[in-house]
Amino acid sequence: MGKMTVYHGSYTTVEKPSIIKGKNTKDFGTGFYCTVIREQAERWAKRYDKGVVNTYTVRMDTSLNILEFKEMTEEWLDFIIDCRHGKEHTYDIVIGAMANDQIYNFIADYIDGIITREQFWSLAKFKYPTHQINFCTLAALKCLTFVASEEI
Repeated sequence: MGKMTVYHGSYTTVEKPSIIKGKNTKDFGTGFYCTVIREQAERWAKRYDKGVVNTYTVRMDTSLNILEFKEMTEEWLDFIIDCRHGKEHTYDIVIGAMANDQIYNFIADYIDGIITREQFWSLAKFKYPTHQINFCTLAALKCLTFVASEEI
């Protein structure tokens, strides 16, 4: 992994990202979430009255503990279920597809025994591609360099 551009949708300019420990559990645990898909960051930003898309360059530190899911797999599903249940992990950065609200409803149905794992996979088709990269530790945040922000 070399240099890449990532985006963060927010309600404000975020020049100095921090680890966000919200009350809600997220796909890849606590951290600072970005994406390589600008349109997705715009959707995140539009949740707020005043949406802002922040742009960063990333230079990956190869000494960091990085987990990347190149596609939605059984391991991806199990990892998200664990994180959504508050289980902590030791990764500095986690990269992969996002379980949007519709997908998470299917995950909840699977957890509750309403659907089988096989039914989950047949339902888990995205209408558009998704991507997220979670910077989970302070060391990971050092890979980010703020470039600009734009109100949308």
